[in-house]
Amino acid sequence: MDPADSRIHFLTYMKGYTKPILLIVIILLIDQISKFWVKLNMTIGQSYKILGEYFQIHFIENNGMAYGMEFGGEAGKLFLTLFRIIAVAGIGYGLHYMIKHKYNRGFIMNVALILAGATGNIIDSTFYGMIFSESSWYNTATLFPAGGGYETIFHGKVVDMLYFPLISGHFPTWFPVWGGEEFLFFRPIFNIADSAISVGVVLILLFQKRYFKVEHEEKSSVHSEMLED
Repeated sequence: MDPADSRIHFLTYMKGYTKPILLIVIILLIDQISKFWVKLNMTIGQSYKILGEYFQIHFIENNGMAYGMEFGGEAGKLFLTLFRIIAVAGIGYGLHYMIKHKYNRGFIMNVALILAGATGNIIDSTFYGMIFSESSWYNTATLFPAGGGYETIFHGKVVDMLYFPLISGHFPTWFPVWGGEEFLFFRPIFNIADSAISVGVVLILLFQKRYFKVEHEEKSSVHSEMLED
């Protein structure tokens, strides 16, 4: 095959991959740059107020799932990390399949968001324990410390920092179960990767009829043809 033809064939093949890959790279860069900055410049529990009390950069780490949730100690942590890696591999293959078979572009981009977010948190839990020293209430972390990292591979902690305590107060005394107790919305602290996953999932749920309209019409057409035969 002529080199020029090969180049054209390659560019044509890659056309559907360019935007999803670019989106994944951008999300990963923003996610990892923000986490590196927080690890190297903030101590655990430290906050910077961005919009008064309503938006803060508040540094915490967690051993578990998104939005600061925990999962089963060291064994649970290892299981969760390995499960995430397998899940990301599956999502990555699914994204490749969707692009190859020309699924709805909006749906593809949302799956790319989910893939980017999942990959971002996997980087933390897989490698951060090896490349950073321990963050504490008194000291910031060091990148590539002389004595080695704070944990082994697959046991790193996920960095969270986005905090939106928009509404705070107390439940009325007559309120069932939580009457008189303090409430806070939005309590979870999360990161860019969590946000990417959430946005991708929400958009798929909101626009699922549009995303799967073509597939539904194709199935209806095939069904009609079978009935006519």
